[in-house]
Amino acid sequence: MTLAFYTYDVFTEDRYSGNPLAIVMGADGLSDAAMQRIAGEFNLSETIFVQTPEDAAHTAKVRIFTPVHEIPFAGHPTIGCAIMLAEDRAGNGDFEAVVTLEEQAGLVPVAVKRTGGRSIATLTAPVTPVAINAPFTTEDAAAVVGLTPDDIGFGTHVTGIAEGGPRFAFVPVKDLDALARARPAADAIAAISDTCGTWSVYAYTTGPEGTDYRSRMFAPLGGIPEDPATGSATALLAAHLDACGAVGDGTTDLVLHQGVEMGRASRIALGIDRADGSLTAVRVGGSAVRVSEGMLEPPA
Repeated sequence: MTLAFYTYDVFTEDRYSGNPLAIVMGADGLSDAAMQRIAGEFNLSETIFVQTPEDAAHTAKVRIFTPVHEIPFAGHPTIGCAIMLAEDRAGNGDFEAVVTLEEQAGLVPVAVKRTGGRSIATLTAPVTPVAINAPFTTEDAAAVVGLTPDDIGFGTHVTGIAEGGPRFAFVPVKDLDALARARPAADAIAAISDTCGTWSVYAYTTGPEGTDYRSRMFAPLGGIPEDPATGSATALLAAHLDACGAVGDGTTDLVLHQGVEMGRASRIALGIDRADGSLTAVRVGGSAVRVSEGMLEPPA
């Protein structure tokens, strides 16, 4: 048995930038162990496996793996896979479609639109994220990203934890220079992982003109030293921004850049709906382009 696969660069319109993704088709017969081994072989931040949906009204069931473990939801695999499935079904020309993916975190609807050869997808997060009360201090934050406490925080932005399927530790830093100097410290991340419930660290600051924030995401204990674009963390950022008093009622639309320091610039759209002091919906959007395709032999 051989399986078709594709690679896409996600959260970009340009090949060889953004976040690379592997998409494996026809994965119904694969065991969990086989999917994990294939993900390790691709060695990308995530590989997504496409299976027959449990409900025929949906587009596909998907499983998402990092090089070392399975995760319930991730933004860039969802965006890239939805664009691939929509493009293959639509053929040439412009189109609008809704792709519905069954993920472990829940049902994820993705609106996909192609105009003038450019495909863009917007997902609605399957779980509205919330801020978590966990003992994550300024000193902890400085240690996990290799900075000093004076580098941490700006304006009303302080450290925090948010959850919405996955969980991330959020580290606001004072400026772009501090963000560029950030380095993940695996020992410090391991030290806070039990109390904070995560080993994924998202550092961010105010972005340059044309963006709202610039960010970096580190998860060395999860096999991802640094991620060029993290859709799930972007979704959870909505809850962290809300906890920091940076989001008001109504709809807030933000643009984030990630991966700049890696040489793989990514552009991510974040939409936040808030009513009566609570988040009601979070959307993450971006483009994706196909890079390669081929066949693979699954593990025995």
